[in-house]
Amino acid sequence: MGNISSDLRVIRTKKSIREALVQLIEEKGFEAITVKDITTNAKINRGTFYSHYKDKYDLIAKCEEEFMNELEEKIIKNVPNIIADLGTNTPNTTSFTILVPFFEYLNRNRGFMKAVLGPKGDLSFQTKLKEFMWKTLFKTNKNPIVKQENLLVPPEYLVSYIASAHIGVIQQWLNNDRKESPQEIARIISTMTINGPLFAAGLKN
Repeated sequence: MGNISSDLRVIRTKKSIREALVQLIEEKGFEAITVKDITTNAKINRGTFYSHYKDKYDLIAKCEEEFMNELEEKIIKNVPNIIADLGTNTPNTTSFTILVPFFEYLNRNRGFMKAVLGPKGDLSFQTKLKEFMWKTLFKTNKNPIVKQENLLVPPEYLVSYIASAHIGVIQQWLNNDRKESPQEIARIISTMTINGPLFAAGLKN
């Protein structure tokens, strides 16, 4: 019983540290935050903070790592479905359904995403997301979504284009205070990704 309660205490402590981090990034920006700010906001002592993290950089790196691992779990296991679906003549329906859990996850972690992707957050996080996209497209299991030999453009430009577009849409969605549901934003991004921006703009049938 003791172990369970101490585990729950650790989970609660980490959650309050993470919530303090998000709030402080929005208030004063990541660079200006001190460990003292975090511990005061999370109502913990410095010793508790240092028993989990080396410093604020270690804290944000671990939060981002957890986020990416969960993201990987949500996307990578769906890769075979996405590949199968893209081979059909009417890919839209399944593709956007497959993306819904991804946007539901972003929605649940909205505060964190908005803070780290915002102008006062962690500028290196976008690079990490682009590396994640590279891995998803080209390195996933034995059957990657995209085969490099089939590309019509250099892979690094393709990944940069797709990742920047998706990150831009996600930022816009978060800043809009999520007017659209995860289902709706999944449909919007699928339309633009699968059919291209000219189709989405109504310029191309």
